Amino acid sequence: MEIVKPERLHIDDSVAIVSPSWGGPSVFPHIYELGIGLLQRWGLQVVEYPTARMAAAELAAKPQLRAADINRAFADPSIKAIIAAIGGDDSHRILPYLDAGIIAANPKILMGYSDTSTLHTFCQRLGLVTLHGPSVMAGFAQMAAMPDYAAHVKEMLFRPVAHYRYQPYAAYSDGYPDWRQEAKAGQVNEPRAHEGWRLLQGEGVVEGRLFGGCLDVFEGLQTSAFWPQDDFWNDRLLFLETSEEAPGPELVAEMLRGWGRQGIWQRIAGLMVGRAARYDDAAKLALDRVLVDVIGGEFGRRDMPIMSSMDVGHTDPQFVLPLGVRARLDCAAKSLELTESWLA
Repeated sequence: MEIVKPERLHIDDSVAIVSPSWGGPSVFPHIYELGIGLLQRWGLQVVEYPTARMAAAELAAKPQLRAADINRAFADPSIKAIIAAIGGDDSHRILPYLDAGIIAANPKILMGYSDTSTLHTFCQRLGLVTLHGPSVMAGFAQMAAMPDYAAHVKEMLFRPVAHYRYQPYAAYSDGYPDWRQEAKAGQVNEPRAHEGWRLLQGEGVVEGRLFGGCLDVFEGLQTSAFWPQDDFWNDRLLFLETSEEAPGPELVAEMLRGWGRQGIWQRIAGLMVGRAARYDDAAKLALDRVLVDVIGGEFGRRDMPIMSSMDVGHTDPQFVLPLGVRARLDCAAKSLELTESWLA
């Protein structure tokens, strides 16, 4: 499959904001507006599409409207990027209404995570590079409290390079203060020291094209016509992360077995797992054991590198990971590097 990269952003470019999942901006507009404000301070022209602030109940009832916004944003040549307002739990309902022809013909930056994993998968099957990263309300709205995070995201959007090496953040935050408390808007929960990535098994260096997203969301996608076919997984460097619902290690084990029954563990080059949100230390260790026991033991891939506790997913700060570009995972150095530019 030919890989198509979108163009990088420039000052004064127009960025579309859509709500492909939950109508969070209508419930917590003060959080949403903080995220919009940061994009504007970066010199971007924010274009709010009709679904962006639509009432949550109306949005939930009309997946066609959500899909129509995405189709229009891709079709509009003045729009250079599309950013999800926030995640949710039912973006799979919009997939039948997306126009694959329009989207494939108009590559541009698509950014979001969590439930936006469905849109990333849709675009990956078309060969488009998209960016797994923060949403307006969960990420951009809190970046004033995390300047290093803001610098990384801005660099990934505006300044692509031929090679990029990720470094673990020194600290991370798990969740936000109650968004109903407007006085705490834009804050994050108390930061915790990050002990670094953990190599659970494997050795050497592996390479592949990046793909991944939210494990919980993928569960609902696997039985649909929008799930990638077998050859899609060949030599992928896969990353997975669990949602803020914090599925327990036992449930994650069952999810991993479902991937194994599809033969995916036999096809990919390596696996990276994000820090699990709302897990205590004991649960994190139990999750590590599950990964090794299921993938290495039950499915016989003890040779495959598995790195856990990586800076991706439902804790902050998280990396922007470009899906579809080539990357290298070094077990000895515990490093992840992009080996090509991710934007044109």
